[in-house]
Amino acid sequence: MRMLIAIAADHAGFRLKALIVEFLKELGYEMVDLGTQSEEPVDYPDYARAVAEVMMSRKADKGILICGSGVGACAAANKFPGIRAAICHDTYSAHQGVEHDDLNVLCLGARVLGPELAKEIARAWVSAEFSGAERHRRRLAKIDQIEREWIKERAEKR
Repeated sequence: MRMLIAIAADHAGFRLKALIVEFLKELGYEMVDLGTQSEEPVDYPDYARAVAEVMMSRKADKGILICGSGVGACAAANKFPGIRAAICHDTYSAHQGVEHDDLNVLCLGARVLGPELAKEIARAWVSAEFSGAERHRRRLAKIDQIEREWIKERAEKR
């Protein structure tokens, strides 16, 4: 099965992004690099938006965001409907997040992880599959309901 992964990083994550892009390409994944393309300072919310919008338009199957800690990019990405982003700094969280929580955006901290661990986390994440277990679907439905209620409440206030 073909999988297209959208990836982006701020300036702090630029070098790790390049490494992850090449690593995942070697494993056979298609990558779309949404920037940044240098270590010139930029703002991580812009790159979280880029990945989230590609995901929401269904032009990519999964997304990866990289910033200094992973925290800012994760917080920004989770503001978008349907995005389930998490910071993973170990392989267990990476595969378990997909298997149980249908995680669709992986967030990495370039100043937290070494390159080899980052590659192993990315490998664990892309190779994991959502279990589809009833308890996991039920919990995700509750998250989706919270999101729908919040969107509806915001729309009614406008």
